[in-house]
Amino acid sequence: MYLSFFNLKEAPFNITPDPRFLFFTPNHKAAYDHIFYGITERKGFIELTGEVGSGKTTLCRAVLADLGPDTITALILNPSLTETQLLRAMLRDFGLERKGRDRLSLVETLNSFLLERNREGRNVALFIDEAQDLTPQVMEQVRLLSNLETDQQKLIQIVLCGQPELQQRLKRPDLRQLRQRITVRYHLAPLTRPETGNYIRHRLRVAGGTSALEFSDRAVDRIQRHSKGTPRLVNALADNALLAGYVAQKRLIDVDCVERAIKQLEG
Repeated sequence: MYLSFFNLKEAPFNITPDPRFLFFTPNHKAAYDHIFYGITERKGFIELTGEVGSGKTTLCRAVLADLGPDTITALILNPSLTETQLLRAMLRDFGLERKGRDRLSLVETLNSFLLERNREGRNVALFIDEAQDLTPQVMEQVRLLSNLETDQQKLIQIVLCGQPELQQRLKRPDLRQLRQRITVRYHLAPLTRPETGNYIRHRLRVAGGTSALEFSDRAVDRIQRHSKGTPRLVNALADNALLAGYVAQKRLIDVDCVERAIKQLEG
């Protein structure tokens, strides 16, 4: 609705995990580097945690986009699976034909695939989003996948991406074997006030915005206080603030626009 008024090419504050809009704070850059390092150095298990809306999925998609053709990847978005369903989902994402229905046949198919890719000098990575929702039984199945290895290296790198509850789940005594195998960990912190301002300006630039469109310092302050630095909430507030600015025919988004956005979001 407001794109032509602000001369934007696309909506700057969509909440979809588009890597083009990823803004690298020092914290997000460190998280990206940890994941990339864990995969390329074949560390086996990598854990990424952060609050809801902190940018975990966007980061993972950015890593997926940058890994290159020598790394074959799969992404599991729905963690509400049984052990067998997880294996089937993995094989499907890797483009493999299932040769049997039982779990043993699925693991054998996966192992053959991993060994073949290893002989080719290629790496394999599995990303599991919302991993805090995995049942203990499925987590144990994930741990068993780490047994698929050679004498020198892991055949599959597994990124467990989830909310802080994932850290608590992994402290369970029955999951200690999985916890001990996670060698690369990172927790995403919220945006600081300066980072929130830079984040908003970054997304406006990516969407085609110019210096004629900006958020006032007080507007950014209000967004920071209400969102507590959570990128998804920043997006929602900034998007509604732009709509309020369009209605008021303002190209400087001020604190009044943000207050209207807050009222709109809170119903």
